Amino acid sequence: MEIFELKEKDGISDNIKLNRIYLQFQEILKELRKKELTEKVVDLINQKIENLNTTSYTGKELTKLFKKEQAKIIELLEKELKIVPKNYYRNLWLAVGMSVFGVPIGIAFGLTVMGNIAFLGAGLPIGMAIGIAVGSDMDKKALKDGRQLDLELKY
Repeated sequence: MEIFELKEKDGISDNIKLNRIYLQFQEILKELRKKELTEKVVDLINQKIENLNTTSYTGKELTKLFKKEQAKIIELLEKELKIVPKNYYRNLWLAVGMSVFGVPIGIAFGLTVMGNIAFLGAGLPIGMAIGIAVGSDMDKKALKDGRQLDLELKY
């Protein structure tokens, strides 16, 4: 089964944000056509494309719909096939590192070393660095295994 084509709507080229997200969506579809996808995944992607092709939204509503459907496709690919765009895990683990590692390190640092909880924020950059390191390592592994799309998402 083949991935459907995304139809260009009137007014897309007039709106800079909408045009950017539309072109990025087109790039994602182009990259996905190069990969071997399961029938189930292709069918779900085609449903998202059909939803975009048949919508009557314009302007901001259409931009939101494009972003929503793009996020759902990326989530589906990650869950089903472990296929991700460039720097996907780095961006994901940046936030996880700050919250999971950075806050506890900051609390420990603030309470024990400095004796003042105001130094809680000192752990955030440490957690961010840990998260980036873990995420970058996962991205390298995905690239090595051939599970990475040749594009980076920009929202």
